[in-house]
Formats: sequence, structure tokens, C-alpha cells
Amino acid sequence: MKKLIAILPLCFGFTCAFAQASATKPATTGTTQTATTADPGYKFDKTSNDYGTIQKGGEPYCEFKLTNTSKEMLVISEAHGSCGCTIPEYPKEPIKPGQTVVIKVHYDTNRIGPFEKQVTVTFQGKDTPAILHIHGTVQAPPSETPFPGPGSTPASSGTPVNNQ
Repeated sequence: MKKLIAILPLCFGFTCAFAQASATKPATTGTTQTATTADPGYKFDKTSNDYGTIQKGGEPYCEFKLTNTSKEMLVISEAHGSCGCTIPEYPKEPIKPGQTVVIKVHYDTNRIGPFEKQVTVTFQGKDTPAILHIHGTVQAPPSETPFPGPGSTPASSGTPVNNQ
């Protein structure tokens, strides 16, 4: 009886593991299955924009062109940046089949340093959103007065200056 109680959980574990494995594997019928990606019904001209190196306060906008490649209207239900420094502007009206629209992305170029951000575009009736990427480096402007330069006063060293 003790042996039966000890073996019963093992049998149950094997049964569950086999059931899970067979549920996740597709049935093979002798034909080769290939993974195909369904046409989402839209196409971007690019999904990444490199700002390169830009000066602080430089041109903050980039554009992504979106074309409706389906035979149905396409509606952008939402577009949002990965943080508050990345703000997309997108059309709110339905996009007709074959029509191309522009999604403008504004990055706050007053933030100095490298950046990598993304914009998530969600479509009505689509399960998977589109992800757009922006990246670059914002460079601080050169100082307007050279340091130290001609006519500049000596730095305070903590020792009094004798003006006699």
C-alpha cells in the first residue's frame, strides 16, 4: 500500500507533463509547417529613426509614414511614447485603403546625452501594436565665453591678493 501511495504522484506528474508537452507542440501529419507572419494590413516606411548627434534645442521632430495596405479602413486607437519626453502626433480619423499618413514624433531635445525611446502605436481590431524606435545624442552647445580666456579674472585660491 505504501508503494502504491509513493508511485501514484509520480504517475500523475508524468501524465501532466506529457499532456502539457503535447498541447504545446503542433500535430505533425507528414507535411512541413512553416511559420508565417500574417499581413498586419499596414506598412511603415521605416520603424527606426536615428537623430544622429544634434545640438541642445535642435530639431525635435521626426516622421514615420504609415500606409494602409489592407482593403479595410485602418484606425489608430492610440500612440504613446515610452516616457514624457517622447510625444507622437497621429491622425485620429480612419485611414482609407491605400492612403498614406504621417506620424510625427517630438523628442525633447533639451535633455543632454544619448537617448533611445520608443513609440507604441495601437490599431483598432489588431492584437499586436507597432513599435517605432528613435535614438540619437543631444549635445550641449559650446560655451559662449571660453574658460579661461583673455581678460578673465584669476580664480580665487583662498589667499588674499595684495593690491598695493
